[in-house]
Amino acid sequence: MKKYLIVLLPLIFGISNAWAELSIENDQQYLVDDGSLHIVGEIRNDLNVPLNQIYIHATLYSNGQIIHETSGSSLVNTIMPGMKGPFDIIILGEKTKLVDNYSLELDYKITDPKNQVIEITTSKINRDKLDNLFITGTVANQGEITANTVTVIATLYDRDGKVVAVSKTHTEPDYLRASDETFFLVSLPDKFQANNVVDYTLVAESEEYAPVPEFPLGTLLLLASSVSVYILFTRYSSRVITNLVSASNPK
Repeated sequence: MKKYLIVLLPLIFGISNAWAELSIENDQQYLVDDGSLHIVGEIRNDLNVPLNQIYIHATLYSNGQIIHETSGSSLVNTIMPGMKGPFDIIILGEKTKLVDNYSLELDYKITDPKNQVIEITTSKINRDKLDNLFITGTVANQGEITANTVTVIATLYDRDGKVVAVSKTHTEPDYLRASDETFFLVSLPDKFQANNVVDYTLVAESEEYAPVPEFPLGTLLLLASSVSVYILFTRYSSRVITNLVSASNPK
């Protein structure tokens, strides 16, 4: 599928090299059982300024004809320089199955820098007995004031590095005092998409603080130790699968 990206630049930049410094990566579309169409991906900020109020305008095509236009926003409110913000544009209606192409436009505003002190300290990905995929972990406030409306955003990837799905949750309670740590749970309700997950990243932010760089996962070790056997099977070769079976059935 072809897709096109247009960046709507603020006037402050004029016709600068900002075109190459703000981009959409790892995007793709998928249909779910309820008939809704999702376009997911990541916005990468390689500018030297923080961005907020980031909107993605999607134009959908079928056989070269525009059949729908819609918009979505970054799940991360503030994208700091060098960071990424995932998005999930959801389209409903009978025409979703006809979409064979789409284009994306970005609109955003420059914002003031925020301290980056809301850190994911631990995480683990699992499946329950009903084959639901979820991520649990802890998030800490390393700042000096209370963080309000704390959210955790997960971006999940397939074996090709494409975004499979994104999910966002609030901690409970949704505030975090200075130097405190709390538990979070992020779920992925779409089981079909969950079957393609082999990697993920996490960020957390609040009203006062921007997210720190993506939680470093050490993908291979993390997945080998904490992800279900099903995901391991989709990730590794038959040789590794044989080794796993042998290890679980020692002679």
